[in-house]
Amino acid sequence: MSNPDPGEKQLLKRELGFFDLTLFYIAGGLSLRWIATAAAAGPSTILVWIFACLFFFVPLAASVLELSARYPQEGGLYVWTQRAFGDFSGFLAAWAYWMSNLPYFPAVLYFGAGSLLFAFPHGQRLSSSGIYYLLFALGCLGLITILNVRGLKFGKWLNSLGAFGSWVPIIILVVLAGISIYRFGSATEFTAMSMTPHAALKNAVFWSTIFFAFGGCETGSFMSEEIKNARRTIPRALIVSGIILAFSYIVGTIALLIALPSTEVSGVGGFPSAIQLMCSRLGVSWIAVVIALLVALNSIGGAASFLSSTSRLPFVAGIDRYLPQAFGRVHAKWGTPWVAVICYGLAGMLCALLSQAGSSVQSAYDLLVSMSIITYFIPFVFLFLAMIRLQREPVPHGATRLPGGKPVAVVLASVGLITTMLTIVLAIVPPNDEPHKGTAIAKIIGSTFLLIGAGVAIFLRTRWRRKT
Repeated sequence: MSNPDPGEKQLLKRELGFFDLTLFYIAGGLSLRWIATAAAAGPSTILVWIFACLFFFVPLAASVLELSARYPQEGGLYVWTQRAFGDFSGFLAAWAYWMSNLPYFPAVLYFGAGSLLFAFPHGQRLSSSGIYYLLFALGCLGLITILNVRGLKFGKWLNSLGAFGSWVPIIILVVLAGISIYRFGSATEFTAMSMTPHAALKNAVFWSTIFFAFGGCETGSFMSEEIKNARRTIPRALIVSGIILAFSYIVGTIALLIALPSTEVSGVGGFPSAIQLMCSRLGVSWIAVVIALLVALNSIGGAASFLSSTSRLPFVAGIDRYLPQAFGRVHAKWGTPWVAVICYGLAGMLCALLSQAGSSVQSAYDLLVSMSIITYFIPFVFLFLAMIRLQREPVPHGATRLPGGKPVAVVLASVGLITTMLTIVLAIVPPNDEPHKGTAIAKIIGSTFLLIGAGVAIFLRTRWRRKT
């Protein structure tokens, strides 16, 4: 990495402590929409959760834990890949990651908008209104951008509220499931046969989504120089939040299947609609209103955590001059990479506008999720390869090392790499109810190549300008 202007990165303010970072990881990683998606696929998804946890989340968390302790610089993934494979790979990994989050923002906010409708008596009238979903996404992205320009001490409150918006609904869900099984029995039969994942392509489509749900533990490292004692804080927050994340997903899915059959859980508003149905059966409909508000809050917090962290990637690329130099500027008063944050927020808004072009709300949502998954997992290929390659370098004094040393690190990274590549393949397959499967596949692959190709073009253009 080239040297920034004197004092440039030193102006970044260290705002996040252990508690803040733990809530940040939970807000970004724990999304209630994936519990509904998993429950809709039936009880076999429980084993898929466990498989995803062991073969993707554990290798990813282990790699992030060691790499962030070895190289605690702002930019995380960008710095690690650049160190292992050079500038081109570092830029391409960062480019794919921040591009993947552009469709993620409207996707998660559409889910929040759909959930919010359950809090109002006649809210479902807007369930097919693209304008409502678009305005909700644009308004939330505008608020998130403004708060993060002011600094993480303001932006982190959205992360904290987002984490709160995930804990409380899951706790209520577990309590309601307990009451449901006491009064009506389990709505789902949990047998060895029903819990065994089938190899059919229809079921495999869900697997990529479940693996996607375990992403997010890499984001804190993007802001390493804004975290107090990053070498110690990141591993501790990662371990605590990881346990909460895995437990919540698995227990939440089981609770939802106990209360309702999988056929009654689906759609953009899958989680709140399932909760509403459950509450109606138990005669406590008012609880559904509270949960709908909290789920919307969880979605906003998830978008906020990814915008605040991922905007640090174009910031570091701006310092290295692979993006315009303005991206590397730090606000003199607030100590934030304000240009990178504003540009990233505006890009997310543009993606929300484009997603609605000629699509229904559900079609736009499905396309956004598929685009997010494929582009999002490409950087993990670089991350796991960097983890393997950087084992040849000595461990800095005071850095955390995985138990077992290099052999364990290489095995875990290899497992994560294989799982990541499998997930990318599965993400290309369109949903079973998609009427135009060929068109959907072409859209997903075409948009992915377009995004990656744009990054390659920008890098090569910058290189050419430097040489000439």
